[in-house]
Amino acid sequence: MQRRILGLAAVLITIVGAAGCGSSDSGSSGPSASSGDKTATVKVGIIPIVDVAPLYLGQKKGFFDSRGIKLEMVSAQGGAAIIPGVVSGQFQFGFSNTTSLMIAQVKGVPVKSVANGAASNGKVGGDVTGVAVKQDSSIKSAKDLAGRTVAVNTLQNIGDTTVRESVRQAGGDPSKVKFVEIPFDQMPAALDGGRVDAAWMGEPAMTIAKGQGARVVASPFAETDPKLTVATYFTSTQVQQQNPDLVKKFTEAMAESLQYASDHPDEARQILATYTKISGDVQQKLTLPSWPASVDMASLQKLASLSEKDGLFGDKKPDLDALFK
Repeated sequence: MQRRILGLAAVLITIVGAAGCGSSDSGSSGPSASSGDKTATVKVGIIPIVDVAPLYLGQKKGFFDSRGIKLEMVSAQGGAAIIPGVVSGQFQFGFSNTTSLMIAQVKGVPVKSVANGAASNGKVGGDVTGVAVKQDSSIKSAKDLAGRTVAVNTLQNIGDTTVRESVRQAGGDPSKVKFVEIPFDQMPAALDGGRVDAAWMGEPAMTIAKGQGARVVASPFAETDPKLTVATYFTSTQVQQQNPDLVKKFTEAMAESLQYASDHPDEARQILATYTKISGDVQQKLTLPSWPASVDMASLQKLASLSEKDGLFGDKKPDLDALFK
């Protein structure tokens, strides 16, 4: 596993170097949204899950258009894949879980969080992510995950770190959990087909799995911290320094979008049909995260401590104030 982290770090550092030494296209700070009435097309790397509903809802409601920003969303498997795209200039902004951002920072990757993304809703048994097993599985609690195979969307990241914490709290041995990497949208089939013993899923994958008879045995986010800041929107430090007006406008539009989604959960559910392949029935049943206006620093301190225990940062520690404040 340690080799995987070092490999990712090498790729990220290579991309940073390429971005700094490449052409004006690859190394530019992106479009400006501050030139009169000009509209800037801004690419945002996202994961097609329920957490990013506010971004799409804000686009629909005109919160970005009113600030001269035309959004173009590009899908990826996870935050670890989006970070290189932002640093290289492929995207001006990205959506990433907070662990991926911490790992990137300690490896010297120039990233900066600019707006909150999503948080745990704090409900054990009903959070936006959970570990699910088949209905007839002998696994009854997180303790029983020791010695079993659990799917996560990205290895050595927020999924396996928080799953281990759930196992630890339940009295099991977190070091004995075997993790495999599977995209969220493939997890229900992998679980139903017996390819894995359990799967840590987000929405809408979780609701789809429940429709196939799966049951939840752990809620890693809520069990780690009921106010856990799960993900944020971020940019490169280059964009932040060279185009602060664009960053300011994006941050303001995102804040308005988060508030609107929080106040209008039904509309947040409806917008899912525009970027996920879910039926109306699943859309109505799925669990929503919390979309607070700001990050919860205490929860990030706890997540960083757990990630350090898992060896994700090597011999360094992330500077959470520099990254998230």
